[in-house]
Amino acid sequence: MQLPLFQVLKKGLLTTFQDKGRYGYQQFGVVTGGAMDVDSLRLANLLVGNTIDEVCLEISMLGPTLQVLADEVVISICGANLSPTVNNKPLPQWQSVRVYKDDIITFGRPINGVRSYLAVSGGFFVDEVLGSKSYYQKANLGTSIEEGDQLMGLPSTVKKRMTGLAHSTQPLYKKDITVRVILGPHENEFSNESIEHFFKESYKVMQADRMGYRLNSNTPLKHNSKADIASDAIPLGGIQVPSSGQPIILMADRQTTGGYTRIGTVITADIPKVAQVPPGGTIRFEECTIEQAHIAYQEKEDFIRILQKRRRD
Repeated sequence: MQLPLFQVLKKGLLTTFQDKGRYGYQQFGVVTGGAMDVDSLRLANLLVGNTIDEVCLEISMLGPTLQVLADEVVISICGANLSPTVNNKPLPQWQSVRVYKDDIITFGRPINGVRSYLAVSGGFFVDEVLGSKSYYQKANLGTSIEEGDQLMGLPSTVKKRMTGLAHSTQPLYKKDITVRVILGPHENEFSNESIEHFFKESYKVMQADRMGYRLNSNTPLKHNSKADIASDAIPLGGIQVPSSGQPIILMADRQTTGGYTRIGTVITADIPKVAQVPPGGTIRFEECTIEQAHIAYQEKEDFIRILQKRRRD
């Protein structure tokens, strides 16, 4: 039986339901979607006793105002520090917290990062569409969040002991970052000078949304002939370079196929870092091998497994 959890007094700039994403349908033109910072989503769920891929609220830049409707709810907020408060008092992040009926949860100015994730013990009650509860705005796929809505949840046993993530293991979100990239698949379409420039240049983030990050540098990358290719599948983190010579990192709501050359792909382990960089920040690229990417991915998965084990114990 579903229960009312929150009343949405203000929905914020972009507050949506997101889980791990909608997989298996790209061949039909359906975008994957899902959380931009999947690390924060998984940690938020672990802290309230959920499975790691349960749907959360993804809160971007300017957060919502929520009134608690249930008698008692256990929540956690992970990801960007968007100055969350409960009844005008600071609301701790990276730990489970109890909130009570008629409490008011608000978000203020961004301190670091741009996307925060709010999980509730038991999970939100949201219809699943094509195997996911994620909301894709451009196709109105999934459940949207509007002012005045009641957000429903599933009954759960309230945790007796609150848990948190050690400060030393909490991510640090910076405006200027370096991310690891696997070169290709179209590196032969660029001059050696351009590839060298790509790994030396610092790129300014001009636009950052769920579809992609548009970057800019003083020296555009040059193609050997042309930017266009026959359309092929677009992976998460693929770095397209259109005729302008300015790269675009493709993110959760990226198109399923694209017809521009891709100079490289940001490794999976570094996608959350990109997702937390605001417009005006800078990104540098560092070449990485597939073997190094696998190791970085495995390190994150090992960390999640350790936290899951501690939760069970």
